[in-house]
Amino acid sequence: MSGGTPPLRVLVAHNRYQVRGGEDAAVARDLAALDRAGCAVEAVFLDNGAIESGLSRLRAAVAAPQAPEGIARVMAAARRFAPDVIHVHNFFPLLSPGIHAAARAAGYATVQTLHNYRLLCANAFLMRDGAPCELCVAGSPYQAVRFACYRGSRAGSLAVARMIDHHRRAGTWRRDVDRLIALTPFARDRFIAAGLPADKIRIRPNGLPDPGLPADGPRQGLLYVGRLSPEKGVTTLAEAATRAGARVTVIGEGPLAQALAGHPGLDLKGALPAASVRAAMARACALVVPSLWYEGLPMVVAEAFAAGTPVVASRIGALAGLVTDGVTGLLAAPGDPSDLAGALGRITGDPAGAAAMGREARAVYERAWHEDVTTRALLDIYRDAIAARAAEAAPARTGT
Repeated sequence: MSGGTPPLRVLVAHNRYQVRGGEDAAVARDLAALDRAGCAVEAVFLDNGAIESGLSRLRAAVAAPQAPEGIARVMAAARRFAPDVIHVHNFFPLLSPGIHAAARAAGYATVQTLHNYRLLCANAFLMRDGAPCELCVAGSPYQAVRFACYRGSRAGSLAVARMIDHHRRAGTWRRDVDRLIALTPFARDRFIAAGLPADKIRIRPNGLPDPGLPADGPRQGLLYVGRLSPEKGVTTLAEAATRAGARVTVIGEGPLAQALAGHPGLDLKGALPAASVRAAMARACALVVPSLWYEGLPMVVAEAFAAGTPVVASRIGALAGLVTDGVTGLLAAPGDPSDLAGALGRITGDPAGAAAMGREARAVYERAWHEDVTTRALLDIYRDAIAARAAEAAPARTGT
């Protein structure tokens, strides 16, 4: 902040996950970036670690439409901290979208980052039976009950569908939220298709601190970084590696780790420290992201681009827009090991072409994902939300 402008006061509210993941890391990066930008920042964290049993998960899901205890915690912090804006990240299940109505009633501007599709879809992924599913985008969220979309439980799916339906009917997203943040143009389109107000949605990707310019020199080997689970397409990757005669270094853990152990095309390293992952990114010829679902904004793509590493990704959802085929990487049909094998062969067989794509990937990072760029965009969204809240409050103050 400069020129005598008082620093923005930002209250961040986030329901942490039981297993720390990309959203938790993104929130931590935003908090650090806002602090570096001179904002006064306070965070209220609710923690899913307290939800240990299936029964407690069900109880939390049933309470999710309102979650009064979580809302009370955030509002108590707001009264003490007096923020200019309240920024909500994950709201499920201990906070609830109802926080926006409470904040609006108290006169605070609010912003909601849409990290996933939870306000449309009971499982938050727009995925069912290993493939994208959009039944609930424009249709009834109660279709999730038929397919037990939330953790394989019809009772749990009913509870989450009730939350989605309640806030859709109550107009929470149209009336109570000043600005909504989508991570990609693809995600924005899905939310608009579901009826969210287009004029309130802004596109702002999660930011990433600059790891420094990539070192010159030869690259070798393919790399996968992420969860070893079906929606990530790792079984497709395994078969593609065999067909391409390639070997892929795999960093991550998950339910498919045991099934993939010993596969001739994969070298499983398990979970590694962040510094080791960055070093592996900097050495790799390409990162592979073979997902089968609509990824939100996989930060491994941003990390690869920052390292000057091209990405071979599935042509699906946001990935098809994040990776420009032949420019910053290559695209392959999701779930098609033959097509993916062809892409792996092309990128490993053309080191000069891969290096050129890596240079362009780095340029894209600097334009779109560098922390300075994304923090400026976030501050602009905050100011926009504050102005919108003030404009709405003005008629009430003047009695018109």
